[in-house]
Amino acid sequence: MPTVFVVSPLWDLRGAVRAELLHAGVNALGMESIRDLADVIADGTAPSLVIVDGDLLHDAASRNSLGNLSRWAHLLVIDSSVSPAPAIPGSTVLQRPVLVRQVVDQALECLRKGSQAR
Repeated sequence: MPTVFVVSPLWDLRGAVRAELLHAGVNALGMESIRDLADVIADGTAPSLVIVDGDLLHDAASRNSLGNLSRWAHLLVIDSSVSPAPAIPGSTVLQRPVLVRQVVDQALECLRKGSQAR
């Protein structure tokens, strides 16, 4: 079963997307920050996909960390249409406003494409 990290300081985004992914049979873990993500990876859990709040990518260190992670896990960025973060090459971007269902559908599509590439 693939593992998806949902990273956002906003509990409603993180919780709603995680709940829908769990309902779809995906192992989804929610975390508030890039630091939380790094701690979970350090403990031995690797994601197939990371869904990240674009607000976290305005910080250069966070963006660099996720850029490194994107070499082996797909990134789905939920970003502002007014003040988007600098892009991470190879990531998929959904611009706000966005529905939870749109995020989940895109996440499932990313996982499907990832499993076909293996």
